[in-house]
Amino acid sequence: MLTSQGRQRLSDLAESFWLLPGMMVAAGILLALMLVQVDRSGIVPQALIDSPWLYNGGGTGARTLLGAVASSTIGVAGTVFSITIASLSLAAGQMGPRLLRNFVRDRGNQFTLGAFLGTFSYALMVLRSVRTRAEGEFIPHVSMSAGIVLAFVCVGTLVFFVGHMVARINVDTVIELVSQDVCRAIRRLTLAQAPAPGTAGAIDPSFVAIRDGRRGYLQQLDADRLADWAAHRGVTIHLLVRPGDLVFPGAVIALASPQGSGVAEAIRRTTALGPQRVSTDDLEFSIRQLVEVAVRALSPGINDPHTAMAVIDRLGVALCDLAPRYLPDGRVMRGDRPVLVMPVVHYDGLVDAMLHMIRQNATGNTAVLIRILDVLNAVIGCERAPARMAVLQRHADLVLGDGERDIATPADLADLRSRHARFAELRHCDPHAVPALATC
Repeated sequence: MLTSQGRQRLSDLAESFWLLPGMMVAAGILLALMLVQVDRSGIVPQALIDSPWLYNGGGTGARTLLGAVASSTIGVAGTVFSITIASLSLAAGQMGPRLLRNFVRDRGNQFTLGAFLGTFSYALMVLRSVRTRAEGEFIPHVSMSAGIVLAFVCVGTLVFFVGHMVARINVDTVIELVSQDVCRAIRRLTLAQAPAPGTAGAIDPSFVAIRDGRRGYLQQLDADRLADWAAHRGVTIHLLVRPGDLVFPGAVIALASPQGSGVAEAIRRTTALGPQRVSTDDLEFSIRQLVEVAVRALSPGINDPHTAMAVIDRLGVALCDLAPRYLPDGRVMRGDRPVLVMPVVHYDGLVDAMLHMIRQNATGNTAVLIRILDVLNAVIGCERAPARMAVLQRHADLVLGDGERDIATPADLADLRSRHARFAELRHCDPHAVPALATC
């Protein structure tokens, strides 16, 4: 069974930019060695070599052709890399540096770079085997033909890359991709059924503080493995951090009872820290990425309220997806007692993370404030839990309060108040009487 550190290393490896290009370079080298061996074996019939389907030129022409393929592919690979860096700079300036991770792990960019580098490596490996008549002629006809095919594949890949990058730097595309991450995180990190009722267990004076000398963001937590260890030792552990939290060196990371050895080591084995937040077990991470796009769009330097409204729409979709699901309560049970208790994300915290910064940066922007209320009107039609409806009501009241303070135009303020009144009507309506809203 992999440890948390092992899973984190595999996750980092899978999302690294160089993995797919490196594999394609290795594949190009192996393909060249294999096809050259096929040419040396003599199993290719002479009739096929003389046909128009395979390369049938001389050694000098083969070297010239492979040299042209190698030089052109490595040159275009440099151009592709330059375009990628320029796109990353544009994305960092307009949408925030935290979204660079989505560009780096994009398989289309990785495949394009790998196709050119793999073809370059293939051409070099085949070129080293070509011999002219003066050197004892050897022309790898099959390998040369495959090299020509790879060159045409690179041409098609370049056309694909241009269109792909144009689409990827479109802000609506970026918002949709991050929104999909949010929806996947909701499905993965929430529950289809309500957790069993119970208490988390009180913290009494017998609990001892567990300190951690590491530093970094908690990226991986193997809660089941830690709970199994605690149940086997008869220990109850209260973690004080959750995935996404920063662990400070020497700070208390957990409380444990009864006092015993090995708790700190067990926590270290089942957790993995890193220099940045990731979305693996952190429900708020992708939400904060979306919010950052909206906040930047509302800044005076960009002033793009349409992008902010697009983000608000996606956040509303996420809240509708969350309506039939339940957030975990942080307890991991073994038998009839909780052996591990962790801090968890609450609904009010999620909604706060979604809307507070956008509302605060939309001061005086009537269109954005109205869109927030429109989205809350849609969400209240999906959500029937009283506690969650109270959270949505609080945010609707905050939007109205900001509008009444900052909006001077009576007509705009009237529009905002009408949306707020509509929210109150939808909150108290019978959900079965409004099927279109109840099934959003």
